[in-house]
This record gives sequence, structure tokens and C-alpha cells, in this order.
Amino acid sequence: MVANTIFGIGAAILLVRHRFPGKRILGALIDLPLAVSPVVVGLALILVYGRFAPAGGWLERHGLQVIFSLPGMVLATVFVSLPLVVRAIVPVLEEMGEDQEQAAHTLGASRWQTFRRITLPGIRGALGYGVVLCLARALGEYGAVAVVSGRQVGQTQTATIWIQQAFGNYDQAGAYLGAVVLALLAVSILVAMNVFKRKEA
Repeated sequence: MVANTIFGIGAAILLVRHRFPGKRILGALIDLPLAVSPVVVGLALILVYGRFAPAGGWLERHGLQVIFSLPGMVLATVFVSLPLVVRAIVPVLEEMGEDQEQAAHTLGASRWQTFRRITLPGIRGALGYGVVLCLARALGEYGAVAVVSGRQVGQTQTATIWIQQAFGNYDQAGAYLGAVVLALLAVSILVAMNVFKRKEA
């Protein structure tokens, strides 16, 4: 979630405040996870970071295993949920315009000061909304994470993977309890989303 917050803010500012070659391509790549099956995302990560892929093999020789470990799970989760943060912030940045930021630069404010005192307060509600959506997506993610995690018991299990494995092992009580916990979290997230909507309004 921290990675999505940082990358989401950076990507949104890049798309709204800057003009550069390939801007539309970047926007399309950010939206790609919304159009592609999560299982395909997991397979793509294996093809890039797997043991027999050039990048994955090089990383593994240098002591960093991506696939079937935590880094691969983080990559999969960040990839599938990043668009939710970006697309929550972009409309607010467009509505804010650049007048206040340019005025701050004219008065001698640095980029960091302008971001901290003008941009961030302006997008705070949208950022909170996007982060909540990102959290909901991450909690419920199964396809991409199941592919890259290897489903190793006690090591690379997420809540959704554990529930599926518990149900497959005829532990219905445990599976239903896990599902109820996720459902309660989903309700809490819906309440939080409504709070952020009211703040934006």
C-alpha cells in the first residue's frame, strides 16, 4: 500500500502536470491491470522474473528470489491495484489546475514545499479514497498472487489463498471464519470510502 501511494501520486502528477513523448502509452499501461485477468498478470511476472528468465535468473544469482516469495507477491499486488490510486487522484489534480502551484514557485517555494503545502492538501481526500480502494483490492486479490506465490504453507499464504486451501482440506469452519473476517473488513472499507467521499464533497 505504501508503494502504491508513492507510485500513484508520482504517476498522477506525471500524467497531469507534464507533457512528454509516450504519455498516452504510459496512461494505457497504468490502466492495463483493469483490462487484463490477474492470472495473466501473474504469468507475465513469472515470464519476466522466473528462475529461467534473464532478469529473474540474474536477480536469483545475486541472492534475490522474486517468484514464489514475498517480492513477487508485492509486485503482483502493486501491479493490479496501482490504477485505483492513480485514477482517483488524476481528476482532482486536473480540477485544481496549476495556478496555485505556479504562484508558489514564483514566490520562491521549492518543488517539495509546493507539493507539501499545496498539492498534497488538495488531493488528500482523493488520495485517501484511492488508498482505501487499493487496500480493498489487495485484501481480495487471489489470481495474480496465487500464481506467483507458490502457495507455500506458512510462508507465502495470503488470506484468500488460506481460505481456499482450508476449504479444499475440508476445514469448513476455518474457511468460513476467514471469509467472515474478510467480509467485515470489506464493510469497514465501504464505510471508510463513504467518509472520504463526504470529505471530498
